[in-house]
Amino acid sequence: MQMNSRDDPDRSRHWAGRALSGLAVLFLLFDSAGKLVQVQPVIEGTIQLGYPRDVVFTLGVIQLACVLAYVIPRTSVLGALLLTGYLGGAVATHVRVESPLLTHVLFPTYVAAFLWSGLLLRDARLRAFLPTRSG
Repeated sequence: MQMNSRDDPDRSRHWAGRALSGLAVLFLLFDSAGKLVQVQPVIEGTIQLGYPRDVVFTLGVIQLACVLAYVIPRTSVLGALLLTGYLGGAVATHVRVESPLLTHVLFPTYVAAFLWSGLLLRDARLRAFLPTRSG
């Protein structure tokens, strides 16, 4: 019995990974664009988090560089690691200003989960290196 290419679990896994990664990347690109263009609500939000206005552009450049590293297949693991650090800083910032837990503090964790889940679904070498189950 021959398997149809639509029924191929590796192909389905790969596309699910692309979808998860794509959602996270779209959000991060939108977020970094707001910082680079210096949209007023982004500046106000950053100031409310305790950062000076003049770091907004720099944060956007750093975030965009990390996202670009993530979307390039050869550097995607490095990009995921860098974005994990960046998003960890966002979690720490929200904890420091006592933001709501589920909507603000943990939101960067949700984005990181999409990034890593998407990468794990797309990359068999990473799945072999980071097994998701014992045995």
